[in-house]
Amino acid sequence: MKLFSKKETKKTEEEKIEARREEVLAAGRKFKYPLQWTRHRVVINTILIALVVSTMVVTGVWLALYRIGMTDDLLFNVTKVVPLSVASVDGEGVRFSDYLMFYRSSMISIERQSGSQFDEESFEELKTEYKRAALTEAEKYTYALKLAKGLNISVTQDEVNTEFDRHLKIGEVDRSEEGFLKIIRDNFGLSKDEYERMLYLTLVKEKVEMAIDEKANKVSGQVEKMLAENGNDYHNVVEQLGDEIVYEETGGLVDDKNIDGGRAAEAMKLEPDQSSGKFVSANGDGYYFVKLVKKTDSEVDFASIKVPFKEFSKRFDGLKEEGKISEYIDIGESNN
Repeated sequence: MKLFSKKETKKTEEEKIEARREEVLAAGRKFKYPLQWTRHRVVINTILIALVVSTMVVTGVWLALYRIGMTDDLLFNVTKVVPLSVASVDGEGVRFSDYLMFYRSSMISIERQSGSQFDEESFEELKTEYKRAALTEAEKYTYALKLAKGLNISVTQDEVNTEFDRHLKIGEVDRSEEGFLKIIRDNFGLSKDEYERMLYLTLVKEKVEMAIDEKANKVSGQVEKMLAENGNDYHNVVEQLGDEIVYEETGGLVDDKNIDGGRAAEAMKLEPDQSSGKFVSANGDGYYFVKLVKKTDSEVDFASIKVPFKEFSKRFDGLKEEGKISEYIDIGESNN
């Protein structure tokens, strides 16, 4: 016998709606958490796939550059964006892009001018030779950049622009910039930025050579003094300075656009028996003095004295002997 009976409480409409809402939410929770877990797995899988792909790309680029030695356009462009090093000089990284720029410009020139003259084996040997030369060149310029920092030497964009404009007018030819850029692109595969990079490196190295080579500066000063005192007698200078200088004669008329470090162009400005002042060779390897013998409208006959820069090469060779140059690619022994 029940002493008490549970009294049924009649729910209001609002309570019924609330109860129904809870039922719906409870049913939805069964699907909510599995969906969150699935979305979480998608994110993780996407990240993992991205990491795998990135690793494969990095590995592929590394193998192509450092093991296979590929030098195509795609990899060259990668090295211009990503600061990869091909070697180290006294702790300073050598830009892979600089090495490829020197190598590719040399090989494109060879291929377009005389590539068909080589059989496959000879051409492969030539490529190895040019790779060696390009890497050594990039190492030397990197060392020049390192020395420039310590000497507070800099090259401005204005200086690069001035040198670029001078190249436009080499041989006193009135070239347009567009025409000149087409020439260097067709013959050397270089863009304007790449050509300006070459000019920048050349100017830095030239300034460094002049700053550190006390011997060359001293000898060039002696040459200037002797020429002023003996009426531009080059033979007298040679007798007194001997192996300190390099004396040359053309032995006849040569084109005033002759590729000789700028001597023919400088001689063209002179009158017979007149001597130039000291100037730096176009390839930056020393100081020149030239004396005109005779000339025509387009040819010159002259004698020259060169005071070579030796200090930079001496220091660079010292780094090699001390094991302070490390190379990350294998392209054979250097003869430079």
